Amino acid sequence: MTENIAIYPGSFDPITFGHIDIVKRASKIFDQVILAIAHDNSKNSLFSMEKKVQMAQNELKDLKNVEITDFSGLLVDFAKEKNAKIAIRGLRAISDFEYEFQIYNMNSKLDPNLQTIFLPAATELQFISSKLVKEVVRLKGDVSDFVSPAIEAELKQILL
Repeated sequence: MTENIAIYPGSFDPITFGHIDIVKRASKIFDQVILAIAHDNSKNSLFSMEKKVQMAQNELKDLKNVEITDFSGLLVDFAKEKNAKIAIRGLRAISDFEYEFQIYNMNSKLDPNLQTIFLPAATELQFISSKLVKEVVRLKGDVSDFVSPAIEAELKQILL
């Protein structure tokens, strides 16, 4: 029997409770979930790739069917390399859907075998984004409802 492998790609700079929620829910649906941290040139990352991988590994260490790795290039090529047939995309708002739907259409054109599953964020986590979390820390606000104490400490070390 073939393993049902899904990839959850993103920048995860840093990983938030919203990301963790999506991964936990996906890990109950699929045999294996690969949290794939993209080397994305269009975003200025706060953390190094090594640090993002390490933080995600620490946050998700209890999920035995979740692998954390980085990748560069096209998601469709990475999915083929990992024998994954499903891409997971998290949705927070309608504005996310428009962007994610464009990505879905492009990936479908590049590889019709890669299916996309949209998972909405839990209601209480829908407004969380890594960008907003970083901004709140910069302004010395409380982010304990959005990230773990370990991630908050990493953010404060760099931003304050």
